[in-house]
Amino acid sequence: MTMTLTDQVARLARLHDAAGPVVSVYLNTAWTDERQRERTRLFLKGELRRIRAEGPADGVAAALDWVEAEAEAIIGRTSHAGAHGVAIFAGPTASLREVISVRAPLENALVVADRPLLRPLAAALGEAPPTLVVFIDTEAARLVPILDSGPGEEVRLDSAVLGHHRRGGWAQLAESHYRRHIEEQRERHLEAVSKALSRLVQHYGLERIVIAGTADSARAFQRVLPSAVAARVAGIVSGSRHEPASVLAARASSLTGRVTGLETEAAVHAVLAEAVKGGHAAASLEGVLEALQRGAVARLYLLREARWQGQACTGCAALQPGAAPTCRLCRQATTAAELGDAMVARTIAAGGTVTVVEAHGALGAVGGVAARLRFVP
Repeated sequence: MTMTLTDQVARLARLHDAAGPVVSVYLNTAWTDERQRERTRLFLKGELRRIRAEGPADGVAAALDWVEAEAEAIIGRTSHAGAHGVAIFAGPTASLREVISVRAPLENALVVADRPLLRPLAAALGEAPPTLVVFIDTEAARLVPILDSGPGEEVRLDSAVLGHHRRGGWAQLAESHYRRHIEEQRERHLEAVSKALSRLVQHYGLERIVIAGTADSARAFQRVLPSAVAARVAGIVSGSRHEPASVLAARASSLTGRVTGLETEAAVHAVLAEAVKGGHAAASLEGVLEALQRGAVARLYLLREARWQGQACTGCAALQPGAAPTCRLCRQATTAAELGDAMVARTIAAGGTVTVVEAHGALGAVGGVAARLRFVP
């Protein structure tokens, strides 16, 4: 089975420093005209020229050549067409050659560092959770998975439900029996769609469901959903049987974006309140770094624009703010590290999750980072 974006990011986060320098490239491919595409191409050429002028090692030089070829194919739309953002990773050996497309736009970036730059991908994971759009009416259904890279293969389901045929006068009794039979068929149609939906949710690990159609059809469908599936319904959008899947997907993505934003706002407030009580949470840079060292971070929250220059210990791997040349825990030598990116990688590598927050006044007031903890000392 193809690896999910979550799986790919986790594997990249577990790469050891000994693997050597990694080239990380992010390209915004959500172009609306040729000028935007050309700006991406110029960015790539300029950054590659800058890195090459610094005289990289042989392995990095080969990685840059591979990255350039892959990026040019993406910009030329001969690969990964339709993606809104693409991430490219290359190490000094051919064992690390990875291209990941996502449906969320990414900001152009090119970085060479000891580890892959993962914060933008972590943000994309939070912004665009896997979703299933379900169009439903009394006779048909369309199931459209919206995966990490964009809409997946659509599944269409058609039932044998008959329409109403009104009859007059003497046939009223026959008509009442006929209508009851029609309603029974419609109920079976909804139940069959519900079973197909449940299988897709389990197969893809879909976190959200958006129902498309009329309000009446949507409510009738919700009534037959198993409780575990109904709990994943984010809301209802308008839709008709013959609309393109891309139109339904766009409406669903807009809805899930709003829902995710509200849920993140509430989750951050809850974590900050838990930290004040001394519970399973940390709400300061020092507190989160200490929890990471213990492997206690279950979910990390950090502001998108927050940056902290610090050090990573070459001995015990502890992260610490400041510029001390030796680790305050084990006295081994340290190397410079951007702590935000390092916290993201450490959290994911340890099996935790990351939520990158666009803006949050209360989170900013405690330094821009907080965490939900698995356990406390």
